[in-house]
Amino acid sequence: MELQKYIERFKVTETPFYFYDIDLLKETFSEASAQISTIPNSTLHFAVKANDNATILRYANEYGFGIDAVSGGEILKAVEAGIPGNRIVFAGVGKTDREILIGIDHDIMCFNAESVPEIDIINKLAAQRNKTARIALRINPNVDAHTHKNITTGLEENKFGIALDDMVDVIRRIQALPHVSYHGLHFHIGSQVLEFDCFVQLCHKINEIQDRLEALGIQTQSINVGGGLGVDYEDPMGHPVADFKGYFQTFREHLRLRPGQSFHCELGRALTAQYGALISRVVYVKQAKRKQFAILDAGFTDLMRPSLYQAHHKALNLTSDGKAETYDLVGPICESTDVFGQDETLPATRRGDLIALLSAGAYGHVMASTYNSRPLVGEITSEDIVL
Repeated sequence: MELQKYIERFKVTETPFYFYDIDLLKETFSEASAQISTIPNSTLHFAVKANDNATILRYANEYGFGIDAVSGGEILKAVEAGIPGNRIVFAGVGKTDREILIGIDHDIMCFNAESVPEIDIINKLAAQRNKTARIALRINPNVDAHTHKNITTGLEENKFGIALDDMVDVIRRIQALPHVSYHGLHFHIGSQVLEFDCFVQLCHKINEIQDRLEALGIQTQSINVGGGLGVDYEDPMGHPVADFKGYFQTFREHLRLRPGQSFHCELGRALTAQYGALISRVVYVKQAKRKQFAILDAGFTDLMRPSLYQAHHKALNLTSDGKAETYDLVGPICESTDVFGQDETLPATRRGDLIALLSAGAYGHVMASTYNSRPLVGEITSEDIVL
């Protein structure tokens, strides 16, 4: 990720702000596009919840990606970026009537439905529009992604999806309703997955499910394996692009797609994290009894992941080449959890230095808030800067 060549612009830009390196975006999108193309009849749906920046959505459209939306607002942002409805899938356990109608009115590819009541409401609302809505049934496969408990989604105790034991009955219900049609199966087991054994297990589970459904005469048009591919937060400069090759090779080798069946996935973090950084200034350096604090003007209102998930983002001091010292990196929010890192080794840091928190392009700006009446953090891209 290129940062140093933009230092002079960073120095005169009000902090904190998010910076997105478009050259690395293009490299990331190109590699993802090349690797998914090794699977026939496939579509990569960009998970807008990771980053809904308009420039990033525009590039997602240019690379031919679809969209994984989890709200009506995300559908509308995708449509504004030029992405057609037939490349949009809509997931979420609590879709409102208004959001469902947005999906129906834009003729989205399918609703990833998660409960019987939701399916009944989609059928009712589609009838009002005299349309038939396509349903991909989100199945809870009870596969453990072995990731943080707050981003695990594929276990029986999670709120997501429909239990395997109920799957056939729910599909039969869809088939009996006049304004919905059974389109496919949808899965998502969790996020920030770096070891692919759980995806192999998912493939085996899907293969078993397909065998069972075919034995009952149920044909499935599409298989959506969700997302989950992780990134290297500890060495983002060494591994700026996620392992798309290994990810898609896993499904190519272990998933038995049927003739004519389409393959879909929903990647977010892997497509956005590494080309984004949160740029902040040091407000004060405070020497305590046992610790030295570098207090930033960015807080968890701007980057919530460390507070929410105990996540760690590698920090760089962009404006110091002094002798290494140890700091706790903290923000200004009146909460004890407003901490970005403890015992961080940085060049000697002083008031006014610019600090970059790396790998912040996913679940950064989209999760920002105005808590403490702080202004919403800004965004700029490398395309906005004239060198």
